[in-house]
Amino acid sequence: YNGMCLQGPSGVPGRDGNPGTNGIPGTPGIPGRDGLKGEKGECMRESIEEAWTPNFKQCSWSALNYGIDLGKIAECTFTKMRSNSALRVLFSGSLRLKCKNACCQRWYFTFNGAECAGPLPIEAIIYLDQGSPELNSTINIHRTSSVEGLCEGISAGLVDIAIWVGTCSDYPRGDASTGWNSVSRIIIEELPK
Repeated sequence: YNGMCLQGPSGVPGRDGNPGTNGIPGTPGIPGRDGLKGEKGECMRESIEEAWTPNFKQCSWSALNYGIDLGKIAECTFTKMRSNSALRVLFSGSLRLKCKNACCQRWYFTFNGAECAGPLPIEAIIYLDQGSPELNSTINIHRTSSVEGLCEGISAGLVDIAIWVGTCSDYPRGDASTGWNSVSRIIIEELPK
């Protein structure tokens, strides 16, 4: 053999060894970049409000038969419970206007003596033209009509609500009649805004 070794065949593969012990934890990494800006959220106003209780009143008359052309026709007092509510008012009754020449009358509501300003007055008008010679311009028709609207900005407490008759601006007045031979009513309802 002269100092040389011959290599023999490979041996049988060995068995798996035991798992190693846990190594030392690594150092923290570099902070990441800021993310994209999110969408704007909705403002949620959570308020606990008491349940709305209906508040309404009706004043009625069997036959007003009120023939005035200017002035207060009827009044109804109402107790308003909240300042941040609106009042819905309705007058229903027969209205009539007659004249021989062109004329106009206006029926409107007042609240504690003043017309509604939130947002505008509550009114209805009847206008009659002069007519023609072949038509009878003194025709006397009484029609059930209504004056209705919402008024805001009225404080809580007692409110005197009245229906009035007056003139239209720039027109002569005629012969008005309200509540002839029929039931007339004022209905008042407090509504949430």
